[in-house]
Amino acid sequence: RTDGRFILLGMFTTSTCSGTVSSSMSIKNASSRMNRSSCVPMSRWRIPVRFGSSRFQGNLQLNSTTSRATTTETTSQPETSSDASSSSAAAANGGGQSQAYPFGFVESKWQKYWAQNKTFRTPDITKVDTSKPKHYVLDMFPYPSGAGLHVGHPEGYTATDITSRFYRMRGYNVMHPMGWDAFGLPAEQYAIQTGTPPAVTTAKNVERFRDQLQSLGFSYDWERELATTDAKYFKWTQWIFLQLLEKGLAYRAEVPVNWCPALGTVLANEEVIDGLSERGGHPVVKKPMMQWMLRITEYADRLLEDLDELDWPEGVKEMQRNWIGRSEGASVSFPLSSSDDDERLTVFTTRPDTLFGVTFVCVAPEHPWLMDKLVTEAEREAVEAYVEAASRKSDRERTGGDSSAAAAGPSGVFTGAYVEHPTTGESLPVFCADYVLGGYGEGAVMGVPAHDERDFEFQKKVGGDRVGVRVVVHPKGSSVEDVELPFCDKDGIVAANSSGGGLDINGMAGGKARKAVTEHLAENGFGEARVNYRLRDWLFARQRYWGEPFPVMYPLSDPSKVVPVSVDDLPITLPETETFQPTGDGKPPLSACEEWVRTTVPESSAAAAGVTAGEPAERETSTMPQWAGSCWYYLRFADPSNDRLMIDPEVEKYWLPVDLYVGGTEHATLHLLYARFWHKVLYDLGVVSTKEPFRKLVNQGMILGEVEFTGYVDTASGMFVDPNVGEQMLTEEDGAGGARGREMKLSEDDVEKKGDGYYLRDDSPHVPEGQSMPVKISARAHKMSKSRGNVINPDDVVFQYGADSLRLYEMFMGPLRDTKVWSTSGVEGVHRFLARAWRLMEGDEAFGDVEPTEEQLRSLHICIKKVTEMTEGMAYNTAISAMMEFVNDATKWEQPRPKSVLHTFSLLLSPYAPHIAEEMACRLRGGDEASIAYEEWPAYDESLIETNEVLYPVQVNGKVRAKLMLSKDITEDEAVASAMADENVQKFTDGKEVKKVIFRSGKILNIVVSK
Repeated sequence: RTDGRFILLGMFTTSTCSGTVSSSMSIKNASSRMNRSSCVPMSRWRIPVRFGSSRFQGNLQLNSTTSRATTTETTSQPETSSDASSSSAAAANGGGQSQAYPFGFVESKWQKYWAQNKTFRTPDITKVDTSKPKHYVLDMFPYPSGAGLHVGHPEGYTATDITSRFYRMRGYNVMHPMGWDAFGLPAEQYAIQTGTPPAVTTAKNVERFRDQLQSLGFSYDWERELATTDAKYFKWTQWIFLQLLEKGLAYRAEVPVNWCPALGTVLANEEVIDGLSERGGHPVVKKPMMQWMLRITEYADRLLEDLDELDWPEGVKEMQRNWIGRSEGASVSFPLSSSDDDERLTVFTTRPDTLFGVTFVCVAPEHPWLMDKLVTEAEREAVEAYVEAASRKSDRERTGGDSSAAAAGPSGVFTGAYVEHPTTGESLPVFCADYVLGGYGEGAVMGVPAHDERDFEFQKKVGGDRVGVRVVVHPKGSSVEDVELPFCDKDGIVAANSSGGGLDINGMAGGKARKAVTEHLAENGFGEARVNYRLRDWLFARQRYWGEPFPVMYPLSDPSKVVPVSVDDLPITLPETETFQPTGDGKPPLSACEEWVRTTVPESSAAAAGVTAGEPAERETSTMPQWAGSCWYYLRFADPSNDRLMIDPEVEKYWLPVDLYVGGTEHATLHLLYARFWHKVLYDLGVVSTKEPFRKLVNQGMILGEVEFTGYVDTASGMFVDPNVGEQMLTEEDGAGGARGREMKLSEDDVEKKGDGYYLRDDSPHVPEGQSMPVKISARAHKMSKSRGNVINPDDVVFQYGADSLRLYEMFMGPLRDTKVWSTSGVEGVHRFLARAWRLMEGDEAFGDVEPTEEQLRSLHICIKKVTEMTEGMAYNTAISAMMEFVNDATKWEQPRPKSVLHTFSLLLSPYAPHIAEEMACRLRGGDEASIAYEEWPAYDESLIETNEVLYPVQVNGKVRAKLMLSKDITEDEAVASAMADENVQKFTDGKEVKKVIFRSGKILNIVVSK
C-alpha cells in the first residue's frame, strides 16, 4: 500500500530493445517491521532497480501522497532522507522530488487533519466568546482565472495566514475567510469562443483555485467560502443597489462611454490603455449610451476626510486623494458672441487671479454645445474629423498621461466661434481640444498661455495668430518683464496688467487677487466660488451577460420609468442561454433572451412605482460591473448564511472593521475607493456601525521572474558588444534588411558576477574566437507572463520541495512590501533549513526529557523575542532569519536535546511552516496527533536573554580574524590576552610587533601589528 503501512520489496528486470521483456516483483507484507510509535512512516519507498544488463541503474520511487512513480538515475546507493543537500540538487537538476525530509506525507496528513477536524472554523456569533479580542484578517479575494495560481498569489496569502495563526495562538478570536470574485469578462469571452456557459467555466476554475490554496496549508475557514456569482450572495448586492436607488444615489444618464465593439461592452477608464481594451487589446471608442450611474461624488469630501484615520500606506492614500482631486476655484461665464439669448459658455478654473490673461477658450469634444451652438459651417468638417479621432483615445492619452501623447503635446481645432471676456469684453476664439474632458468641471477651460504650461504649448502649436500671450502675474520683487514663460507659480506672486470692467487687482498677492476676482464675478452674474472634483460619478453598467442583473424593469407604457423589484422578489437571476455573443450595436447579450426580458410588473412593485400591477414590462438587460460584488464581500464573510439580513447587527458590531487587509496596489483607486463608498452608504443606512471597512491595509510587493541573462552580438562580426551599444544596434538596419545586432539568451552557468555587474565567463562555450574580454551581460528580472515563459507554477514548487518551503521562501525573499526576484536556488535554501529543523528530531537519542542549559534557554528566548516582534511588525523575513539562527545553534547541541525547548521552537515555526511544525510537535509528544494551532504563543524571559558576555569582532590590521565571546567588564589587557590566545589570530600576529591596540569596550578590538 502506498500509504506507508507496507514496505514494497522487489526487483524489476527488463530487456534491452533487442531482447525479450520480462519482469518480476515480490511484495512482502512487512508491516510488522514498522515502528508503530513513529508518527511518520516512510512517505516514499525508493527501490534499487537494475534494468537487465543495460547501463542504467536507478531507483523506483513510489509516493504515498500521489499515484506517481518515477525513476532517477544513480551511480551510488539510494539517497537517504537525511541527505538534504544532495536531494535538493537532484530536484533542481532533474525536476524530481526532494528527499530531504518526508514533506509529502507530512503535508498531506495535516491538511487532511485540519479539514476533518475543522481546525480553523470560526464559530458563529452565538458560540464566540466576545469578551476576547478579535482579529479579522482578509485577503483581497481573487478572480478565479483558468490559469490557476502563480507564485505571486501565495505571497499575500501566506502573510495573512502567518498573521492569522499568530493571533490565534495569542488568544484572539480570528476570522480568516476566502472566496471568489467570480463574475468577470474572461469567462464570458471563453463562452463566446467555445459555447461553454460562464457558470460552468467559473465553477471549474474555482475548484482548481481552491485545491491549490488548500495544498498550501492556508488556515481559511472554508465554511465561510462564498462566490459573487452565487444567487444567495448577489441577492444582497441587488438589495444594496435598491437602497442606492431609493436614496437617489443611482440614476440613469446618457453619457459618453468607452465602447469596445469587439468585447461588446462598456469599459471603465482604467480598463482602457492607449486606446485599447486592457483585456485583449481591442480598439475602444467613445460612444454616448444610456447607463446606470452611482453618485460617488456625493461622498467625495467624506472619502477624502476619513483617509486620515486609516492605517494605510501613505502612497495609496495619496493616490486616492489625487483620484478624488478636490479643487477650489471659480466658475466663469463667457457670453457667446453669436448668441441673441445671452447664452454663456461656463468654465471652471483654479486660477481666477489670471482672468485678465485669458486669450482663448477650449471645450471638450463631448461638450453638448459643440456641434449645435459653437461650430460654424466653415469649420464643421474639420471639427467632426477631430471629434471622431478623439473618440478613439483614452482619457489618459488625451490628458498626456501616456508618454507618446505627452511627447506629441496638446492638439485642437478652431470651432469658428467666439466668446466675450466677462470683464474686458474682448473677443476670444473658441477651440475644441481633446485634453479637455467632458466629465470634468464644465467640460470647458479658459486658456492662459502665459501662466499654464499646456495652454502655452497649445498657443504655439494650435492657436497661432488667433491667440495672444498676456503676462498678468509675476514673482514678488520683480516685474512682468522679468518673467520667463510659462510662469506657473501660484504662491509668492503679484497681479499685473489686470484691470477692467470695474475690477482692478494690480499689485494684489495671489490669494487676495483670487478672492477679489471671484467676488467680482459673483456680484456681476458672471461666476461664483466653486469646489470641483476630478472624481466622476461611477459608471455602473456593463453590456455583458456574466454579471449581476439589475433588479429593475421598465413598463412598456412608459419605458422611461424605472420600477424597482420588491426586496421580497430578490434575487433576480440570470437566464440560461446559449447566446453570449455581443449584439454589436450596444445592446447586451441579455436582450436576446426574450422570455426573460419580457415580464409584467408584479403587485409587490406596482404601488410604490405608481404603475398598474400586471402591465407588460421589460427587464434591464445591462448587468452590474465586476466591482459590485467585491464592494461588500468582507461583510458577508462575517455572516454568510443569513437569509434575513445581509449581516446581523450583533455580528457586524463584533467583527467589523477588517483589522488587516492585504492586496496589491493596483486596486488603490478602484476596488478600495468603491468599497469605501458603499460602506459609507451602508453606514448612513444603519447597516454598519463603522465609517470605514478596512482599518489596516498592506500592499505586498510584486514577485518578478528569475533573472534573465542576455548578451548582445554584432551580426556582422559575431562578437559580443556592450549592452548599451547592443540595444541600440537592435534598432538599426544592417543594410541587408536585418538588424545590426541580435540578442543571445545565456544561462547562469555562462556568466559570473563582478562588482555590481555580470560578465561572460571566459570558459563559456558561447565566447567566439577573438572575442575581446571582459564582456558585460544584461541581467534583468521581468514581470511574470506567459509570453516571456517565466511564470512559475506553485504546484511544481510544492511537488519538488513542499508547501512549507514555498511559504517560507516567499516570506524570506525580502520585506513583504518590496518587489522581489524569484530564485529557485532560494527555495532550495529554505528547504535545507526545514530539513535541518526536521533532523533535530531524528534518531533514537535526538531529544528527551532533559533540563535545558542556560545557553540553550538563552538561544531559545532570543528566538522567541525576535520572532514575536518581527511577526507583529510583519517583518517575516527577519523572523525566519532568527529561526535559522536558532536551528544552527540547536544542531550543535549534544543529544538528547531538551524536548521542552524543541517543542517551543515548533510553536514559533508553526505560523510559517505549519505542516512540519505540527509533525515535529507530534513526534515530541510521542505520537499525540493534536494540533498546536491554538497552543499558547511562547513568551520570552528578558532575564534569560541578558548575558554578561559580548561578542567582540577581533581585527588584526583592520581585518576581522576572529569573533570572541568576552566578558562585558573585560579590560583592554584581558581582551588582548584572550585574542592573542586564539589560534586564527595567532596566524596573523606571531613573530610581529604589536604597534597599537584599539579597544572600544563592548564593541571592537583591533590589534595593529608590524608588517
